[in-house]
Amino acid sequence: MDWDHFRYFLELARAGTLVGAARRLGVEHTTVSRRLQALEKQVGSALFAREAGGHRLTEAGRQLMPKVEAMEAAFLAVESAAPGVRQGLHGLVRIGTTEGFGNLILAPQLARFAQNHPGLVVDLLALPRLVHLSRREADIVISLERPVRGAVLVVKLTDYVLQLYGARDYLAGHAPVHTADDLRGHTFISYVDDLLFSKELQILDELHRPAHFVLRSTSILAQYEAARAGAGLAVLPAFVAAQDPSLVPVLPGVARFQRTFWMSMPAENKHVARMQATWAFLREAVAARQGLLLPSIGAIDSGAASA
Repeated sequence: MDWDHFRYFLELARAGTLVGAARRLGVEHTTVSRRLQALEKQVGSALFAREAGGHRLTEAGRQLMPKVEAMEAAFLAVESAAPGVRQGLHGLVRIGTTEGFGNLILAPQLARFAQNHPGLVVDLLALPRLVHLSRREADIVISLERPVRGAVLVVKLTDYVLQLYGARDYLAGHAPVHTADDLRGHTFISYVDDLLFSKELQILDELHRPAHFVLRSTSILAQYEAARAGAGLAVLPAFVAAQDPSLVPVLPGVARFQRTFWMSMPAENKHVARMQATWAFLREAVAARQGLLLPSIGAIDSGAASA
């Protein structure tokens, strides 16, 4: 059998669509379709179910998947050991994470990482929803909840702090807040409850159940912009809001919350050089930004005082 057919199968399983697999492989989507048809003819079984949203592995495809991944790992090991092979990292790494963390913490660092490895392509899926490792939406996923199922490698990437914030103009025009009881009568900005992708973001309920929301959004960056415009109070990650002089922490030390980012990838990926390198880089890059992710209460207070 032709290894190239299996390679196309593997990328389609990971991408979920012909267009996505074609982009990863640098070919036309018709080429992916043709290769898949050839492989299905050889194995005598349909490997994907064609659906409106893309291609989903059939039972035969799921059974074949680990065998093809083992073939890929063996091929890459032989390729890296062979004399005269190209040096450095090559191929695609797709990383899924939350919107704010991806855009503000990871994007600048991953751009630098990719510049240092010209043969590497990094896709950053920074989305206000859960990116599913089980659906092969990404190679590495950073999430708010620890994965509990599957053959998955998981590490605690970092804790981070969230704080209740308000714009200076908003706070100047409303009743002062000295205790949690003083939050009654204030307007709030938060997530859309029925579209909340993680229970870890149900934060306001720990402090105060608002009577009125002026804006709810699936986007943490939209919430940040609304808060800095003076629309109301919002619980925001410190790495999003602490550097903004227009925002002031409200009830620092009380309206302060801590959450955890977990990093995971399929166990078989740990043998792939580009995955190993990206995994290690992410741990190092995030460890170097602990002052932004986990500022002390004193740091938050002094930031507000100096702003």
